[in-house]
Formats: sequence, structure tokens, C-alpha cells
Amino acid sequence: MASIGEFDPLHSTVPATKIEVSVSCRNLLDMDTFSKSDPGSNLSFFFFVQFGRTEMIDNTLNPDFVRKFVLDFFFEEKQNLRFDDFLGQTFCTLGEIIGSAGGRLERTLSGIPGKKCGTIIFTAEELSNCRDIATMQLCANKLDKKDFFGKSDPFLVFYRSNEDGTFTICHKTEVVKNTLNPVWQPFTIPVRALCNGDYDRTVKVDVFDWDRDGSHDFIGEFTTSYREFSRGQSQFNVYEVRAKSQNDGTNDTQLNFTVAIDFTASNGNPSQPTSLHYMNPYQMNMYAMALKAVGEIIQDYDSDKLFPAYGFGAKLPPDGKISHAFPLNSNTDDPNCVGIEGVLEVYFQSLRSVQLYGPTNFAPVINQVARSAKEVTDGSQYFVLLMITDGVISDMVQTKEAVVNVRTHHSLSNFTKSHKTPLALLSMEELDGDEVRVSSRGRYAERDIVQFVPFRDYIDRSGNQVLSMARLAKDVLAEIPDQLLSYMKSRGIEPRPALPNTNNSQSLSLRI
Repeated sequence: MASIGEFDPLHSTVPATKIEVSVSCRNLLDMDTFSKSDPGSNLSFFFFVQFGRTEMIDNTLNPDFVRKFVLDFFFEEKQNLRFDDFLGQTFCTLGEIIGSAGGRLERTLSGIPGKKCGTIIFTAEELSNCRDIATMQLCANKLDKKDFFGKSDPFLVFYRSNEDGTFTICHKTEVVKNTLNPVWQPFTIPVRALCNGDYDRTVKVDVFDWDRDGSHDFIGEFTTSYREFSRGQSQFNVYEVRAKSQNDGTNDTQLNFTVAIDFTASNGNPSQPTSLHYMNPYQMNMYAMALKAVGEIIQDYDSDKLFPAYGFGAKLPPDGKISHAFPLNSNTDDPNCVGIEGVLEVYFQSLRSVQLYGPTNFAPVINQVARSAKEVTDGSQYFVLLMITDGVISDMVQTKEAVVNVRTHHSLSNFTKSHKTPLALLSMEELDGDEVRVSSRGRYAERDIVQFVPFRDYIDRSGNQVLSMARLAKDVLAEIPDQLLSYMKSRGIEPRPALPNTNNSQSLSLRI
């Protein structure tokens, strides 16, 4: 295993979460004339400096690699990855893998024009701090005979269960030739690799008959746990090797990302270069840059990539009615936009059709999103509202009331931009509960659900807006993981691991 701990181009000292990434491929391009391809993947990280590689597996177009990549994960940063070998390559971010349903992301490989290079599958899981090591030895009795002219050549494959009911390979034994009663060599494995420190987590063991061409015959399987394994310290464990299994899945938590944009007149006329909404034909304005920087990171954790987008503080056509929560796509029944690019598109369209006006009222949008969030309280979804504003807030009393009323239902990230009214920043900062919890009429917000970030602190005077926007996004999103955990704890919601069921013959013994 490897760690990117020593590769830190930004010299960050922020503690990181260790993430293990597993790699599998399906339907790879067959490049061998008389046998199947022998794949092995390289991983490049961040600026595409080579980080590590899997083992090479002989004669298969559908490899499941045992060797893992262990990476330091920062929720608030965009961590680019590239996987490649001679069969193809793909690009993604670490956040995309983690944010996919069940931590499982599937991508198409590319590299050979006109050819289908297959798909690559990533599975990510946060590693525990368990440092236990297990040494085991297994043997089997009366396995099925799979070879026509001889006995089987059995080997074992160990898998740990995932939250979505799937399994991730974690160990392979050697092949024992020509026997139905094999005795495998003792081996040592970190408990973290076997069950990530959860002694009751399901472990599946498959028994295969090895074939030279890679089309190994399935003999059977059994399921157990490390706690059961460990009983073998004093006596043999005996398992029946069964032919079939079925798995029950569970759900995970997905982020629902909503954006609200300030369309008040204090931002300036969009046709003028001094406006924060300036429609520059050659580059994005400040609002668009902030939206893109934050949105491109958080969209990795929103599985459907459909983002409700609202505006506030504008007069709308055709009658000039003022609205403080209007859908940017003009569809009140479905305010969703496809991806961050879709949000940017309707944002620019709105600039051409609405009249910037005022006042700057936050409460209507907060209440709008809160109503949606209150319908989902089982931990399957978590709502994040990004409000982009010039910092002049008109309904502070009502906004505080809305934040306190939200209580445990969603996270609110406030991004503020102002050069002309620094006192408004102080008013805005009243919503950030880092030091003092937001209160209204004697009631306090149950959790700190507000992250306040003044945009002026991130303007790069040298013109390097890419780096400054990366820093902005990092700080805007920094508190969301803790806010999510706080919500889960306050609701008593626990992660729910998958528990496979098995149904039916042969035996295998283990000593640990």
C-alpha cells in the first residue's frame, strides 16, 4: 500500500481522511492474439505525477485487482486522478468516487480511436485506525471436481462487504494443484483490509478452480466475519461451501445541492464592467467564478447532478413583480438544472431577462429549501444551500428566524462578495455560528449550519484566479462534513452495513 502523505504540493497541514480505492475493470479490449489481455493500472494524482500501480493479472478481460490505493482525502479540495495502462485511460476526481452511490464509480476507458476499451470501476472506503494483524490457515475437504481429466486446482478469494451489498476483493490465496482436499499456506492480512476494523462485518470467501486461460470455475462460497474467524484461535472453524448467494442492499447519504444568487441592484448594471454580474464575453464574472469553483467540487457528491437554482431580489417579466425565490429556469414545478454548467447557463439567461432590484432578503430562499429538506429525515439525503450575495442583507431578523427554524434539517453555506459595504459583512457574519450560536427570539440554532466566507479575501491581485477560486471553494466547503456528522448524531442515525444471506454444500476449515 502507498500513501500520498509525503506528496503535498500545497504544504497543507490539515488532517486528512485516509481513503482506500479499489479498482476493477470489465470488458477490456483484448490485445493478445492467442490469449486474453494481462491488465494492470497506474494511478496518477493531482498534477499527474505517477503514484502507484496495481498488480498484473494474467489472462482476463474482467480483472478485480487486490492491490489498493490509499489516498489522503480532503472534502473541500478537488483532487484529480488519472488511471491508465496500455489498454486505455480515464480521468476523475477522488470526490466523484466517494460521492457516487455506495462509493462506487464506473467510467469508460478511452485511448484507442475507434475501439471500445471497456470500463473501469472504482470503489472507495474510509479506512479505520485498526492496526490488528491476523494470521490464518485454511484447508478444505471434498470440494467439487471441476476438471474433466483430473481433480480441481482450488484457490480462495476473500471479499469484504460494502454498504450497498456488493463486495470488494481483499486477498487471494495461492493455487493448490490437483486436489479436492487442499491445504493452503498460512498467510497474514491486516484486519483493516479484511473488515476495516469492524469485527462483525460480513466477509465472503469464494472457492475457485484455477484454469490457465483465466476462466476459473466457481466451486462455491461461504460468508463469515472476523469475529467468527478469530474463534479459530482455540479450535477449528468449519464452514459449508455453498453454491449461491443473494445480497441485500442499503442506501447511503447523498448531498442535495441548491444555489441561490443575489439579483439586487447593489451588484451594479450587468452591462457595466464595474458590476459583479458583468456579462463579459471573454471571461466569467465574480458570481460565475465562485459558483463554478464551489459547484464543481460539491457536484461530485450529488448523484443525480440535478441542482435547483434560484435568484432573489429581482423584478420578473412580464409584470415586474419582485421575487425573492424565483427559479432561474423559470419552471416553478421543476427548478432543477443539469450540472453546474446548466446552472451557469440559466444564470446568464436570467441576467438578460430580469431587472436587478431589491431588497436583499435571504429568508424566502432558506425557507424554500428547508421545506424540501424537512420531507427527508432518514439520513438518506442532506441539503446544502449556497447563497452568493454582495453582502447587503435586508431581512436579518427574518433570516435568523429561518436559520433557527431549520435546526437539524439542512446545511447553509453563505458566500459573500463586497467591496463597497464592509459593514454588511459584519451583519452577514452574525449568521456564522462558529463562536456564538445563531439565535432568534430567545431560541438558538440546534447546530452551527452556516459557513461565512467573504469573497474579497480570495481575490488574487496577480490575476491567478484558478488558485484563488480553489482556496475559496476549500474554505466555503470546509465545515460541511462536520455539519453532516452533527446532523446524523443529533438524529441518532447510524450507518447500516449490508448483511448478505446465503442458501446452500462441501466444507472448509480454518485455523487463525
